[in-house]
Amino acid sequence: MKNRPVVVGIGSLQQKGSFEQLDEALILMEKATLRAIEDTENPKISNYIDEIQIPKGYWSYRDPGKWIAEKHGFPNAETSVTKIGVLQQNLINSACKKIISGQIRASLITGGEARYKKIQALKEGLTFEEMELTVNPDHYIKAKKELFIAEELDALGMMAVGYYAIIESAMRYKNKMELKEHETFLGEYYERFSQIAANNPHAWNQTAFTADEIKTPSVKNQRIAYPYNKLHNASWNVNQASALILCSEELADQLNIPQKKRVYPLISSETNHMIAVIQRPSMTKSVGLNLAADYLLKTASQHNIKPTIYELYSCFPVAVQLFTQALNIPEEVDKTVTGGMPFAGGPLNNYMLHATAQILEKIRSNSSHIGLVTGVSGMMTKQALAVWGKDPLINFQSKDVTKEAEKAEIPVLMSSSKNGEGKILGYTVLYDKQIPDKAVFYLEDSNKSRKVITSIDKEIIQNVEKEEWIGKQIQYTSNQLS
Repeated sequence: MKNRPVVVGIGSLQQKGSFEQLDEALILMEKATLRAIEDTENPKISNYIDEIQIPKGYWSYRDPGKWIAEKHGFPNAETSVTKIGVLQQNLINSACKKIISGQIRASLITGGEARYKKIQALKEGLTFEEMELTVNPDHYIKAKKELFIAEELDALGMMAVGYYAIIESAMRYKNKMELKEHETFLGEYYERFSQIAANNPHAWNQTAFTADEIKTPSVKNQRIAYPYNKLHNASWNVNQASALILCSEELADQLNIPQKKRVYPLISSETNHMIAVIQRPSMTKSVGLNLAADYLLKTASQHNIKPTIYELYSCFPVAVQLFTQALNIPEEVDKTVTGGMPFAGGPLNNYMLHATAQILEKIRSNSSHIGLVTGVSGMMTKQALAVWGKDPLINFQSKDVTKEAEKAEIPVLMSSSKNGEGKILGYTVLYDKQIPDKAVFYLEDSNKSRKVITSIDKEIIQNVEKEEWIGKQIQYTSNQLS
């Protein structure tokens, strides 16, 4: 294959300590970049970096890529910042396609977060100020549609936990689990993730939590949205950064980059079909994910490629369950090499980059490994999958199944009625400082339209955590159940 894409440089780091010991996100990304350049064992690779792609984080810099490039000798690289709502795997796929077509010689993808430094500033009574970068990148890349609809935003806000908790409740009902049985299941499910993180030097939290500690709300493990506690949630208050350098195999040969450094993208698939959670025909099945998974599995099978290690996106347990279901992964197989987002650390918009870096390191250390990494954007809205190997077993193949998904999965209409009745499809209870604050219900009315309603009635809030309400017919007035 001419211009076969290959990863030749990997850089990862995380920081802990006092405010003065920590860097802001820009410097974290710079350091990860320099580690990736050094990792190639030929610093001349920087002369060939034609683009820098960065997923947008919780920072306010306009163009961190250009600042890094100008400071370190590749000022002509085209820069882009990809906003929240675009799959991180899309950056990798984009780089691969440009390398194959000859449009670029090498691509740098880097991302980082410094929310931990911000927290330390608050704790120490100090002021956190980022470096001011006011020049825009060459490209801003953003999603074509919003991730929410107004009814959901009014009830749940923009925090992901409530949406995923509702999907989780639907999965519980589908699997015919009692509420307490389900809480135990979630604790045991993530206990294994915690054990893996405890042995991962890159993990943010290396404490091995028991299933009971994970499932039980406490001062340090506050319930956030039933049935999710803090330890079920991605941990984004971290100081972490990662970087990947991809180039063509021909350039890697020209620069004498050692074979031990090379890892090849083999197969990738993605779906960018966007449906709000409330409008999905099924909250426990994603047509787009299934199409993407089917393409990936079929292509792998045709070439006798069998994944041996996995990093399934783990912002919340139901995301792991949905990927496991779509990929037909046996329950006894570990779903992570990092320990997952609650324990390894889950910086909001670049975790898949960190996960990919760690999967690639595992493949480097054991050339027989085939790694499968998955990613999510939004409320399990979009999904991406990628298979990596030490050897170029096939020419890189990728597919975007969005158009197929759009034809096969049509959004359910919303009800405009403020008063009526409906059947509960999923629900959660939102918490504020350990206090149950509001119940949120997703309904289907007699016309098969969808509705979001809420309740602040204390008796209802207590009851929905004691017995299953999914499947119940209820009445509502002014969008409220009381």
